[in-house]
Amino acid sequence: MLKVGVLGAGHLGKIHLRLLNESEKYSLVGFYDPDVINGKKVEAEFGYTYFDNINKLMDAVDVLDIVTPTLSHFDCAKKAIEKGKHVFIEKPITNTLAEAEELIALKNKYNVKGQVGHVERFNPAFSAVKNSIVNPMFIETHRLAEFNPRGTDVPVVLDLMIHDIDAILSVVNSKVKSINASGVSVISKSPDIANARIEFENGCVANLTASRISLKNMRKSRFFQQDAYISVDFLEKKVEVVKMKDAPEQAGDFDMILQNAEGEKKQIYFENPEVAGNNAILDELETFADAINNNTTPIVTLEQGTNALRVALQIIESF
Repeated sequence: MLKVGVLGAGHLGKIHLRLLNESEKYSLVGFYDPDVINGKKVEAEFGYTYFDNINKLMDAVDVLDIVTPTLSHFDCAKKAIEKGKHVFIEKPITNTLAEAEELIALKNKYNVKGQVGHVERFNPAFSAVKNSIVNPMFIETHRLAEFNPRGTDVPVVLDLMIHDIDAILSVVNSKVKSINASGVSVISKSPDIANARIEFENGCVANLTASRISLKNMRKSRFFQQDAYISVDFLEKKVEVVKMKDAPEQAGDFDMILQNAEGEKKQIYFENPEVAGNNAILDELETFADAINNNTTPIVTLEQGTNALRVALQIIESF
């Protein structure tokens, strides 16, 4: 079991603390939070050991789980890596690209593992169909949330849309060619609703919409590719896969057949991949433990987290 410490005991930090405490792959040493009152309160309520000194916690563990506000990600991770500790960093990886690239250099210098908390990669609906998404040419995503003051310190692109940016980059094997976007601030000082169109060098186009001022929650992505349409509902954890193949010469009574203008006939059929139940946050933390113990590449590397941040910042710059 890897000895782990958590930095940050806010809403998400408490979830990480609970899951790490339950995990059979980690031994939770304790946590640090700069707010002493909150730290003592969490310690009293849940029994986790509170460290009032960040260096003492870092010295006592193998892994640091950084669940602090984005502005402090770089300083916390840099300090941990320089102490030879593996780091799990909540998304977005850092506040700036320069910071992210420095963390990659430090990670390589000190030969430690790093993973970024892009949790939707572990969503069971996405996991169920990811291998079926092959060379998509049009992608449409909607990530809508009801207003919550938590997270409004950053634009909606870094708060919500970055989940979809990372998922798209994980299935599109091509470089970004161009980005067009617009964003509007409604309640916050930073944009609350945004739309982005990303064009890739291979011709794929992704159209992303994110809002944190919606009347209902929605987290859906649709992938269109040759002879297939794949829909992923990240919120309801449901998938829909519609595929086409050449129609049989003798169609059955219940076969769905389409004929195009050239006279070619295609049969439509549906696949229903099994969506396994899981806890995505626990999975991302435990697969990181596996990567450390087996000396393998983490599922969401610091480099991938940096690529998602790069695209997110390009979207913000194009408003």
